[in-house]
Amino acid sequence: MKRFLPGLIAAALIATLSACSPNPQATEPEAPRLELGSDEFLQQAVIYEVNVRQFSQEGSFARVTEAIPRLSGLGVDILWLMPIHPISELNRKGTLGSPYSVADYKAVSGEFGTEADLRELVAAAHDANMMVILDWVANHTGWDHPWVSEHPEWYTQNEAGEIVHPPGTDWTDVADLNFSNWEMRMAMIDAMRYWVEEFDIDGFRADVAHSVPVDFWNLASEKLHEVKDVFMLAEDGGDQALLKTAFDTNYAWPLKDLFNRLGRNSADAGDFRRNLKSTATQYKDGKYQMVFITNHDENSWSGTVFERLGENVKNLAVISFTVPGMPLIYSGQEVGLDRRLEFFEKDPIVWPAAGNEWTEFYGDLVRLKTDNPALWTAGAGGVLRAVHLDNSDVIGFARSYQGNDVIVLANLADKAQTQVLELGDLVGDYTDFFSGELISLSEGAEISLPANDFQVLIRSLVPEISQ
Repeated sequence: MKRFLPGLIAAALIATLSACSPNPQATEPEAPRLELGSDEFLQQAVIYEVNVRQFSQEGSFARVTEAIPRLSGLGVDILWLMPIHPISELNRKGTLGSPYSVADYKAVSGEFGTEADLRELVAAAHDANMMVILDWVANHTGWDHPWVSEHPEWYTQNEAGEIVHPPGTDWTDVADLNFSNWEMRMAMIDAMRYWVEEFDIDGFRADVAHSVPVDFWNLASEKLHEVKDVFMLAEDGGDQALLKTAFDTNYAWPLKDLFNRLGRNSADAGDFRRNLKSTATQYKDGKYQMVFITNHDENSWSGTVFERLGENVKNLAVISFTVPGMPLIYSGQEVGLDRRLEFFEKDPIVWPAAGNEWTEFYGDLVRLKTDNPALWTAGAGGVLRAVHLDNSDVIGFARSYQGNDVIVLANLADKAQTQVLELGDLVGDYTDFFSGELISLSEGAEISLPANDFQVLIRSLVPEISQ
């Protein structure tokens, strides 16, 4: 879905051209696929985080490969695989350990399958016009990584010469790397290039990117781009230096925290406007954030979306797909995952036999983003503008781009609300994206929303083509 020309514009242009065609029986040409990693591809992209261990009962690459047609149908563009490497046994937490305690940067975990299985996964994703990025843990390794015994000087040590875990954390299952050592840096970059060169991996999500020196990431990105045009995602929420050269995008952490407050009704529309205004001043020149309401950390450690966001899960999911940024879907989110997944133990997601209301809902959200240029990102899409300035429980904003207008309204209160809109040049006729209802808006229009409900209004003013 998302890897082709956007539906609203393409459909409108095809209809116009068909009216001019001398052969009404001519077959419509299939829309061209967007080039993987191109600006146009990333402008419309949706990321899907794959928790390989919990994705299936087997927890294997093969089961992820089997799911690619389903994920492609959902509209996913980028598969982010949580760490795929062998997990250290020394100082392991729990029975299976953390995927972020890496025992070998150049191997795959037998828990997930073989190298051949991974190659099949990547090939299947590429056939479906999806990118695959690996979760890369550069800040630390597991305690039985070969580097610990072969190159102890590559690690942070205390005054007694003992290797230590990352300072200020309880990550006792990992050993902190010393980035003042140049040989270690080059070995790390060599390991990253290995996956791009040998497995055709399309990029990386950098774990705790802010804990690793920016100049390392700059060099790593440069060396990776010598191989192919990789996509780089930083687990960081505010260091603009990381985005200057090394990374394409980072985390919308402040917005995620605001989502949690909005879900609990401890924040309002004024807080939302201030957050987005601050973000707009920081993210310019095509830089953007990954926007999310859940991921592996949030789900396992902070709670499910239902625990954190209450009756506003759908409201905040809608907002996450319509504010500037690249939206994320976490494993199971698309079927309404309602439990915290264990992090150090086997705890597979129970998938319904067929899709459910959540599958349809997230499929609609992906289509909403894809088909409306106003909602694109990465140098495209419209600037967010408020459609009211009240500090109410109704979030209201619009984005406009290339003749496409989208108005988003969400009532976070547990009772019905009426909101007066300040529209300016947004007055006119719209379609309710979810219901298909035609709605005419005038200046000062009042919109009524049921408790914890939303409305998304769209219109596309496609310029006429002279005959």
